[in-house]
Amino acid sequence: MTIAKADFIEGMAKGMAVLESFDTERQRLNATLAAARAGITRAAARRHLLTLAHLGYLETDGSYYWLSSKVLRFSGSYLASSRLPRALQPTLNRLALQTQESFSGVVLDADEVVMVARSGNDSALALAAPGRVIAYGLHMGARLPAHATSTGRVLLAAKTKGDFNAWMKGRTLARMTSLTTTDPKQFRALIEQVRKDDFCLTSEEHEPGVHALAVPLRNTQGVTLAALNVVASQSRISPLAMQRDLLPLLLEAARELRPLL
Repeated sequence: MTIAKADFIEGMAKGMAVLESFDTERQRLNATLAAARAGITRAAARRHLLTLAHLGYLETDGSYYWLSSKVLRFSGSYLASSRLPRALQPTLNRLALQTQESFSGVVLDADEVVMVARSGNDSALALAAPGRVIAYGLHMGARLPAHATSTGRVLLAAKTKGDFNAWMKGRTLARMTSLTTTDPKQFRALIEQVRKDDFCLTSEEHEPGVHALAVPLRNTQGVTLAALNVVASQSRISPLAMQRDLLPLLLEAARELRPLL
């Protein structure tokens, strides 16, 4: 969304940038680190950190700051009010019970995909299916690199070619494993293939030993709003068997969900 310069609150933008500076790589930041990660001056970062701590969104020992549980108010409100997670949840749970695998609903946010819904019975399934693994980082709100995930590729393929070219411009594709596709030309070819296939299967590109299969979730107007995916371990199922046995279930679920999105 684009707004007029007069409507843009720069202080709020800087405060949000400071909050977003905290991630799995850096759970604790001081003013110097926060300034570097948020792209603002150290003095500004210090004021924002102090303010956020005063409001209860950060905790501090006087030198370093870290996120408090209060930030979960935002995710909790989203999950409670957003139509998408509520629409997906029953289907994800049904698929997980049917197959003994882990399913999720994912949306695209700039360079990353964000998990907004996931099958809610993974603990029980892990006991029922020995050898079953949950890919690292697969939890509600998890953010994963779009280029190395099946969901990310499905959602990038849903972009117009012009928008996808803009997304690719000047981009370096980080290597997550030895099998991650990082060559821009090869990656463009992969996205074009996903457009033709209308699904994406990745094997050990984000995490060793883990396969992932995804399909787009479209509304009745044909607009792709999210991706539906399943992850499985190499020890339980091969990529070929995954496509043969699980892809029809994903496609049918996507058709059933379409009127609800």
